Amino acid sequence: MQYPPIRQSGREAGASRILKVNGVGKVQSRPDTANIQVGVVTQDMNLEKAQQDNASAISRVKEQLIAVGIAEENIQTADYFIFPEYDYVDGKQEFRGYQVTHTLGITVDDIDQTGYIIDTAVANGANRVSNIEFTVKDHYADYQEALRIALGNALANAQTIANTMRLKLDQTPVKIMELGTTPASPVQSFSKTQVMSAAATPIAPGTLETVARVEARFQYLP
Repeated sequence: MQYPPIRQSGREAGASRILKVNGVGKVQSRPDTANIQVGVVTQDMNLEKAQQDNASAISRVKEQLIAVGIAEENIQTADYFIFPEYDYVDGKQEFRGYQVTHTLGITVDDIDQTGYIIDTAVANGANRVSNIEFTVKDHYADYQEALRIALGNALANAQTIANTMRLKLDQTPVKIMELGTTPASPVQSFSKTQVMSAAATPIAPGTLETVARVEARFQYLP
């Protein structure tokens, strides 16, 4: 036996009418923390001598950084490696010595002192500055604000579509999904020569941008 289809009410029919939109929120902020990597590279035919020279230089760098105000817990080893070096002469491999590299990761809480900290490290034996990364301590607060803006943007997009199509929009979303955050952290890299020549110029941290993205679904009626 066949039964005639049940006619849905307007509310029930509208439940299957879903408008899916995306929203984006962006928040810009000034960095308040710098993460720097500085290192000492030593070379010698004798591995023990290369290690001793490196240990002496890195200790001097660390002591001076502490002396100018960097907390000891804000200085830690980021990399340490040893590898032999070779030259190729007339197709033959010739041992050139050992290279020892010790890299320190330094967190600078007073961002205005970033250039001074780099100069101090270089003046006391550091011969490699691999990168500078600027961040904010309270990234979560920036993301929450970006998320609020993203949700408002999604609603505005949905309302624009509904108005254009002459639809009645229920402004309470039936589903919201976070699509992630994109914190922008500008990175600047310097060689030893660049750092020393730029010592008199403050390093500009620029601006960070935190981005939140959402997908929202709204019900609508014709």
